[in-house]
Amino acid sequence: MQIVTPTAALRSREYLAVRGPEAKDFLQRMVSNDVELAPCPALLLTPKGRVIAPLVVVRRGDDDYLLLTEEGLGDVVRSALTRARFAAKVAIEPEEHTSVLVFGGEEGIPNEEYGVPVVEVLDAEPPASPADADELERLRILARRPRWGREIDDRILPAEAGLTETHVSFTKGCYPGQEPIARLHYRGHANRGLRVLQFAEPPEPDDELAYQ
Repeated sequence: MQIVTPTAALRSREYLAVRGPEAKDFLQRMVSNDVELAPCPALLLTPKGRVIAPLVVVRRGDDDYLLLTEEGLGDVVRSALTRARFAAKVAIEPEEHTSVLVFGGEEGIPNEEYGVPVVEVLDAEPPASPADADELERLRILARRPRWGREIDDRILPAEAGLTETHVSFTKGCYPGQEPIARLHYRGHANRGLRVLQFAEPPEPDDELAYQ
């Protein structure tokens, strides 16, 4: 199958600002990756290590961070962070932006979803001829990059979707879900993993597949 790499595409997102004198420390103890590395992918997890939402953490200043998450998860992320805020001096508010994927671009937020060099540019002029959604989906699947609502949902452990390789730091401090993530990483193994399969007709989510 020949895949032609697109030049630009729109990326559906929701956005949250986390601001305040304790924004960095708050995010560091809430998300799975080291925010010192921002911009970086990360996860918001339950205490049992299940995925609440995938994130991209962007540092805009010492007290100002922007979280990019999937469409439909903005309120979920805001609610989870607000419940855990307690007395932390941070404000968590939604923002309005647009994301444009620029294939082969250099200036922007690195995006590793498609297995080729891509940056995500906020509030850029939308492409006149955006890439076809099916073309983008083929690139993503061939790169084995999971996506919320497709290969990832709230039943998935990060290791099962290969997310511990890209979204998790094993050297940072504590965060919700760290213990089961670390225990599986150091003492066990995931019982499931991503595979690329080819079908004449795509199955429905949760269909049981049998090898013959």
